Amino acid sequence: MDSLEEKTIHTKKIFNGNIIELQVDDVELPNGEKSKREIVKHPGAVAIIPFSSDGGMYLVEQFRKPLEKTIIEIPAGKMEPGEHHSITARRELEEETGFQSDDLMYLTSFYTSPGFADELLHIYVARDLRKMEQPLAQDADEFINLVKVMPEEAEQLIEQQLIFDAKTMYAMQYWKLQLLIEEKD
Repeated sequence: MDSLEEKTIHTKKIFNGNIIELQVDDVELPNGEKSKREIVKHPGAVAIIPFSSDGGMYLVEQFRKPLEKTIIEIPAGKMEPGEHHSITARRELEEETGFQSDDLMYLTSFYTSPGFADELLHIYVARDLRKMEQPLAQDADEFINLVKVMPEEAEQLIEQQLIFDAKTMYAMQYWKLQLLIEEKD
């Protein structure tokens, strides 16, 4: 198979923010032609699928400015420099839900939008949740509502496009699969 690699000729940094960096790369294509690539650099993130003891799932309702609307998602957050994703998972679970877990399991990782971003999202499952009396504080600019849903309610939220992002849709499919496996047992 011929190489599909694009060789970077030059990188121009456009923006360096709190969450992302933007750059434009001049590249040489496999056929020798030149092109430009607009790239979003991201430190990585973690999302948690927190199951309640009664078969429900805890989600967070949050306004998302790029969408100009409120959606309902699994808890998630950005990794800090040098931080292992398991540490991020525990921190974000507590900050966003007020729970800690004695059963936090790594599930998978995937790139969210590889056509223009390098964000790698790590997914964890949390069970055996314990409510904290004084949980870690949410970020100062983060306003969320905790929502507990059962499977049938989650389906309605999907139909209403209130659950409408890739990581949460992944979590919903995982949940369905787990329910099917439990039915067979």
